[in-house]
Amino acid sequence: MNTASIQTLTNKPANITEQFYADVIKGLQSTPKQLSSKYFYDAVGDKLFQDLMNCDEYYPTNCELEIFTEQTAEICQAIMGNGEAFDLIELGAGNAMKSTFLLKYLLEQNADFSYLPIDISENVISYLNLTLPVSLPGLQVTGLNGDYFNMLKKAASLSKRRKVVLFLGSNVGNMLVGDAEIFCKQLRNHLSKGDMLLVGIDMKKNPKTVLAAYNDKGGITKRFNLNLLERINRELGADFDVAKFEHYPTYDPETGSCKSYLISLEDQQVKIRGKETICFAKDEHIYMEISQKYNVIQTNQIASGAGFKPLNIFFDSKKWFIDAIWLAE
Repeated sequence: MNTASIQTLTNKPANITEQFYADVIKGLQSTPKQLSSKYFYDAVGDKLFQDLMNCDEYYPTNCELEIFTEQTAEICQAIMGNGEAFDLIELGAGNAMKSTFLLKYLLEQNADFSYLPIDISENVISYLNLTLPVSLPGLQVTGLNGDYFNMLKKAASLSKRRKVVLFLGSNVGNMLVGDAEIFCKQLRNHLSKGDMLLVGIDMKKNPKTVLAAYNDKGGITKRFNLNLLERINRELGADFDVAKFEHYPTYDPETGSCKSYLISLEDQQVKIRGKETICFAKDEHIYMEISQKYNVIQTNQIASGAGFKPLNIFFDSKKWFIDAIWLAE
């Protein structure tokens, strides 16, 4: 092992499978039916999402990647501040593709920092622990496997240094607007005055462009959504026939709300663990996820309402996406 420091810390429920089961049953017994998008990301889901990010129609990744590759120095100078030591914490780190540009630049500048990737996926944390020390020698890495706020508490207990939190990929858009406002307030409550948040946010744009990103010709988004049903089959002993469900995305340009559903193609029953029976009517939907789009005025309002001061906004060349830096006041 080189000079990198590697550690994986976990904070999962005593039985994560039982929590998964409880959430699935609760969601499918509710009206309307729904499933939590956080369960998209098993090993198969992780791979499908990587495929989705590489498809032509899915623009958010390329837009944010352009920001991180062409404005690396400006972003890093902003988060480095006066040069004091800090912890760089990434929520939902994934493969750290975009943040790696920042990590490399910060190492080249001899910045005094450590990197704490947080992800609910064990696969993700294992991947980062294996690859980052090889690709970025000298990087101090502490992988945190668990829910965001639990892991932020863990991060705060590990050091008293200033925190710079990355929340990229428009993950804040995977919440209803009201929920996003609450989330940002909770996030602020886990930070100290002077800490920073770098948040990626997808902008409102031509509705056809948005809708195509969630209804790609290759059907990757469809498979990504259907994989959650297959995961329920694999891990919870259900008998979903995914051929009897259809992926259906919508986009409302007025509200900026892009939602995905799975539609039951016929009257059917699904058993889970052989004891719970879920009945579906023909054309009944399961609400799967939201990808909310914003304008700059709205993002500044969310920041201010949550106790942050908007500092910087970095646009891609098409102005389809922003990475904004907010200061905890």
